[in-house]
Amino acid sequence: MKISTIKLVTILGLSASLSVSCAAKNNAVKATPSKAVKPAKNISKPSDSITLNTPPKAVEEDLKVNLPAIKREFRGAWIASVANINWPSKNNLSVEQQKAEAINMLNMLQENNFNAVIFQARPSADALYTSELEPWSYFLTGKTGEPPYPNYDPLQFWIEESHKRGMELHVWLNPYRAHHSNGGAVTSLSMASKLSDFTVRLRNGMYWFDPANPKTQGHVSNVVKDIVKRYDLDAIHFDDYFYPYATYNNGRDFPDSASWNAYVNSGGTLSKADWRRDSVNQFVERIYKEIHAEKDYVRFGISPFGIWKPGYPAGIVGSSQYDELFADAKLWLNKGWVDYFSPQLYWPIESKGQAFGPLLEWWKSENIMNRHLWPGLNTVDIKVSDRPTEIKNQIELSRQILGNDAGEIHYSIAGLTKNANMLPTLKNGPYAEKALVPKSPWIKTAAVEKPTLFINDLGSVINASWSSKKIASVSQWVLFKQYNGVWETEILTLENLSQQIPKSKDGKTLNAVAIKAIDRLGNESDYFAKKIN
Repeated sequence: MKISTIKLVTILGLSASLSVSCAAKNNAVKATPSKAVKPAKNISKPSDSITLNTPPKAVEEDLKVNLPAIKREFRGAWIASVANINWPSKNNLSVEQQKAEAINMLNMLQENNFNAVIFQARPSADALYTSELEPWSYFLTGKTGEPPYPNYDPLQFWIEESHKRGMELHVWLNPYRAHHSNGGAVTSLSMASKLSDFTVRLRNGMYWFDPANPKTQGHVSNVVKDIVKRYDLDAIHFDDYFYPYATYNNGRDFPDSASWNAYVNSGGTLSKADWRRDSVNQFVERIYKEIHAEKDYVRFGISPFGIWKPGYPAGIVGSSQYDELFADAKLWLNKGWVDYFSPQLYWPIESKGQAFGPLLEWWKSENIMNRHLWPGLNTVDIKVSDRPTEIKNQIELSRQILGNDAGEIHYSIAGLTKNANMLPTLKNGPYAEKALVPKSPWIKTAAVEKPTLFINDLGSVINASWSSKKIASVSQWVLFKQYNGVWETEILTLENLSQQIPKSKDGKTLNAVAIKAIDRLGNESDYFAKKIN
């Protein structure tokens, strides 16, 4: 019997429909209720078709731009704890008073666009930090070996508070001084007593470790490594005291006959002066290498006396650190055993025998390894009638001589506060803008990861926010804002992760925003920029 084509298609269609229906029912019975069925990926929702007629929101575009160079200059201040020169101002302050003094100093430095603190954490074989190697400092509590009460770690406090403000913290140590004449009585807890077999007493009442004794070098090395290992510091800093100044021993020779005789008896052939210098040279090289072996990003800086020898350069007169302190500081700079070098150029620009400019030019000519050269300035009592103007002029002259690697350290923070015109002169002049510290290209480190920038339109302002997947490697941010084609730059501390930016300012329109991440060595990430429509 014949069936028409239409009827056949109809029957087949019904049959297929019944099959699908039955299969769906069977599957519904077999399905496990507890397992939700995930929708297939890349399938548009039905509602997508509804939005096609809705005007799209303005989208910020990722940009390729030419950002301005970030201003760089090292701006540090020494904060001396020995003899309570700067901090703490007295050795009987409460912990809260100590912290308040520190916060006031740090706020002042931050507000005046400084970016580094050189904090004396070990003035004389003692500790303004928790140590198992040396006793608590007399200058902190008024008694050698006595911890602060309630107990806290001053160095840790200074590091954290400095970093919060976008400033580096350099730990300043005096390597060889075992006891200061203003440091109270020498007790059984003093290192002058504990390490008496390589400690000598000078005629001015100070005690000094014998620099040529291997035990001295071993002990100080252990102290430095301990600090570098346990604290999140940015640098270790030595000052100008190696062998002591002759006046410390009333002009008499340093009393190291025991170690000198041992050297001679063992077959040593160097003269006594060269033997002393060689001991210090070995020590400086050792400390530099040990610091970088422990943490490669921690720098090592030395601030030697500003004159190497009289006659270098021609016309310079004065003391010779080479002959008196047995410190061949020129060699350390020539060899690159420092990451930064801060000769104490404590004389005026117009000084006849110790002119600031020629001395800095000479040290620059000896900087053959291209380390940072940041002179120390005598901000506290340079011998001129107008100190603020002199210091401002020294900063400007340093910039001319040093170029893009400029910087300086002020001795001391008291010089910034005791002269009412000093800070205004700097803030209204050379320190008008914030600056990052110069980079240290010889220290190899991983590249800083590019941050991500988000823009949210809030009407008259946009909210810019940013983040990094590797936030632990970031120490600061640099935010760029472009108005009418002109970029503005702002250096921000780590905790600043957003900012509301006006779309118009002074009649100018916001065109773009960009962000960079900065690591602890001043290295910059690639930028992330967005156009503002």
